[in-house]
Amino acid sequence: MSKKKKKKKKKYRVFWFFAKLQIFLFLLVAGAVGWYYYGGYAQKVGALQQEAKMLVQSSSEATFRSVQTSLVYDANGKLISTLKGEKDVYYLEYEDIPAYAVAAMISIEDKKFYRHNGIDIKAIMRAAKAMIENGEVTQGGSTITQQLSKLIFLTQERTWERKIEEMFIAVGLEKVYSKDKIMEFYLNNVYFGNGYYGIQAASKGYFSADAKDLSLSQIAFLCAIPNNPGLYDPVTNAENTIKRRDRILHQMLEDGKISQTTYEQAKAEVITLNRPEKTKNDYVETYTYYCAIRALMQQQGFQFQTEFSSEEKKEKYQKEYDALYEECQKSLYTQGYRIYTSIDLDMQQMLQESVDQNLAGFEEQNEEGIFTLQSSAVCIDNHTGRVKAIVGGRNQNLPGYTLNRAYQSFRQPGSSIKPLIVYTPALEGRYTPDTIVQDVKTEEGPSNSSGYYEGDITLRRAVEASKNTVAWNLLEEMTPKAGLAYLKEMKFSRLDRKDERPTSALGGFTHGVSAVEMASGYAAIAHDGKFREPTCIVKITNAKDETILETETEEVDVYKSNATRMMTDMLVSALQEGTGRGLALTSMPSAGKTGTTNDNKDGWFVGYTSYYTTSVWVGYDMPKELPGLSGASYPGSIWRMFMEQVHQGLEPVEFLPYIDETKAPLDDEEYLEGLQNELENLEDLGEPEEEIPPENIEEPQGDISPGQAVTLN
Repeated sequence: MSKKKKKKKKKYRVFWFFAKLQIFLFLLVAGAVGWYYYGGYAQKVGALQQEAKMLVQSSSEATFRSVQTSLVYDANGKLISTLKGEKDVYYLEYEDIPAYAVAAMISIEDKKFYRHNGIDIKAIMRAAKAMIENGEVTQGGSTITQQLSKLIFLTQERTWERKIEEMFIAVGLEKVYSKDKIMEFYLNNVYFGNGYYGIQAASKGYFSADAKDLSLSQIAFLCAIPNNPGLYDPVTNAENTIKRRDRILHQMLEDGKISQTTYEQAKAEVITLNRPEKTKNDYVETYTYYCAIRALMQQQGFQFQTEFSSEEKKEKYQKEYDALYEECQKSLYTQGYRIYTSIDLDMQQMLQESVDQNLAGFEEQNEEGIFTLQSSAVCIDNHTGRVKAIVGGRNQNLPGYTLNRAYQSFRQPGSSIKPLIVYTPALEGRYTPDTIVQDVKTEEGPSNSSGYYEGDITLRRAVEASKNTVAWNLLEEMTPKAGLAYLKEMKFSRLDRKDERPTSALGGFTHGVSAVEMASGYAAIAHDGKFREPTCIVKITNAKDETILETETEEVDVYKSNATRMMTDMLVSALQEGTGRGLALTSMPSAGKTGTTNDNKDGWFVGYTSYYTTSVWVGYDMPKELPGLSGASYPGSIWRMFMEQVHQGLEPVEFLPYIDETKAPLDDEEYLEGLQNELENLEDLGEPEEEIPPENIEEPQGDISPGQAVTLN
């Protein structure tokens, strides 16, 4: 074949390739257009455009200043706290906003701010590509004007409809307001964490100073927060905030906003927070906000999880959780909610005073002025399952909110976990309080805290004396996995696959448990085996007092009722004859269990009456030995002092008796009828307990290897 023919053939091949490509692209565009119109998307987008237009037209400068105050009430209608962004108080006009703040935000958030018409097409294309690749919106691609649109008019929902409407609003805002006004609105509305909306509120909140008086370094530090207020929280994640501050300063240097010398000086500046003091119900407020936020998340359909099949799924869940948590947290400060809680401020004061008075002799403080020996305690109403009082530490006049150990700290529970993971499950099977078990030291098993072994004993005696050997053997018999299933059903949040081992019978967990979890677990025993997820939220209404959500005390059958009644009967004995001797209430039937971890690092007491369940933990934030600490010592004293107070004036109520199935079958109607009559005619059997002599207190011993088990009374 001649060269001329080959060249001609190649020419036709190229021609047909481009012809086919053009046809393909035409069909692709035609298909997209058809899908857009006939799939209903054109109508939906048109509706979004109209809605955006109405929102912009109805706005005014007052729109960007308004905020509604949310109020929180206790069970008796007393005001606990107010949540307000205070935009009116801290609003700054554009000329009063530091120039560095404007420059910092443009450099890090929207370099084309003064050139675009509200949207950045290239950024949107990048976000669209990421959405197609990931199946969801994963990149913002948002200009400052778009962010403002979302802050004022929309939710944080990650959907294409919300994104489209956001763009329409942004374009509309740019037609109505100047660039300076839009920047003014943005810097007065963007969230800086910890309840601070706007640059001035953040300046006051973190540095006790006006924005105009801050240094470049401090301004860049504040401008680091809005991108992710949780990740860059200056109070809890200051290192992250500093890293992003440095990145902002570098961006400003590259953009020519600051000189090399100014950059180096600002980066070298040490940031020290100076937060103003405020009157607060510290532990009540933090727990209330936490519960309210989760209730709002649940209302939006969020499914809470504690178990994950892979690290990837766990990370994805945490990302979604954090995003929605942040959105709902913001709404607390702006939506004018009325939050009604089950907290009783009088009971709260009693519980706080009980903690403070019993630990008053320990005055050592760390570098931040916080007591080193700490405690947490939680009281749950057994009739409703809701939290009545919560103490996350000793009372100190410190600025800002402090760590709420009652739900934020997780510690080894020692033997206080035995009724939840071992004994009540065992009582569901062939065991009764009178079943004979073996208290014998084995080569692979644990030691008893007393170092004493009694051989054949009843299960009741094993509970009274908190025998580690018996609990260990019972969990091995039923399997640790089966025992942990009860805790999982009660939503203990820090369980680990490595906890499927016999040491869990003694409270030897990988991560530990919280005081809230322990109180809710024992409250399930007190409530005939029915678990109710702990919360302090009763209902949330809007500013017009119209109900937005109402929490339901959903009950989950975790234990069989007869098993819990047998367990209660044995825990009554534990306060009469066992490790909790001397802690029984004076005139109210009570049940409870001690717990002490290896080397006296953690002390627990959890107990209940027919009215209330209260859990108490005592220990150091950085675990170390406290000589003399046991469940019956400081934790038991805190528990008894508080419970005596809250039960004053209440009618004594006996616990429900259990059915001894070895003596009467369940279908024996005459026996059951007799029990029913007994329930209706119960009399007070409560008698004061004599104090436990010091020589009878069982001391924990540390002969179980660290990291494997804890010994425990």
